[in-house]
Amino acid sequence: MRRTFKFYAICWAIFLVLFNVICFVTPNEVAGISKFDGAFWVGYIFITIAFVGQLACAYIAFKDDNLKKLFYNLPLITLSYSGLISTLFFGGLCMAIPNLPKWVGIIVCMLVLVFNVVAVLKASAAAGIVAEIDEQVIVQSQFIKSLAVDADNLVNRAKNDAIKADCKKVYEAIKYSDPVSSERLSVIEAKITVKMDGLSKAVDEGNDEATRTAAEEITALIKERNNKCKALK
Repeated sequence: MRRTFKFYAICWAIFLVLFNVICFVTPNEVAGISKFDGAFWVGYIFITIAFVGQLACAYIAFKDDNLKKLFYNLPLITLSYSGLISTLFFGGLCMAIPNLPKWVGIIVCMLVLVFNVVAVLKASAAAGIVAEIDEQVIVQSQFIKSLAVDADNLVNRAKNDAIKADCKKVYEAIKYSDPVSSERLSVIEAKITVKMDGLSKAVDEGNDEATRTAAEEITALIKERNNKCKALK
């Protein structure tokens, strides 16, 4: 985020300098009309304010350190640059031409700023919601991921081929089960956890019969959990 905003801030500073160059280096008079009147300074102040507003919008768009949220905010990065370019173009054009009404540039630049502010706020809110959903999905899938790791470890710890075959059945059942959990599945998931502890003990003891029984019970519970997952969707 810091590097992205730093790059934008450098571009913003260059554009602001370029705007000032356009304002003060272009001819003071065109066809006998001087540009340095009261309207010029009013326009200069408001367009400069628009520039500052664009920088604030960019800061809001880039402020999140979360990489996923920054990814969701990528359209805002493009929008921020577009707003900056539009402000320079319309503001500079208005300030460079003496007989062009300054209020035109003010209105256009302020409209660009307002549009940018609204878009940034809407997109930031949407990015936050999507990121929260992603985090929730990660939490909800943690049970199955952890269970799969435990089952895989049991396969590696198996002391003979029969026990290994039973552990593989459990691992495969867990691997291809529905990964998303919920509070309504807490009871059956607690049962699975208890049975996994029993399976682990049987594997360590090298007890073929206890391993087979625990494996069958776990696969049956996994199947029951999958059916409940389907019913909840």
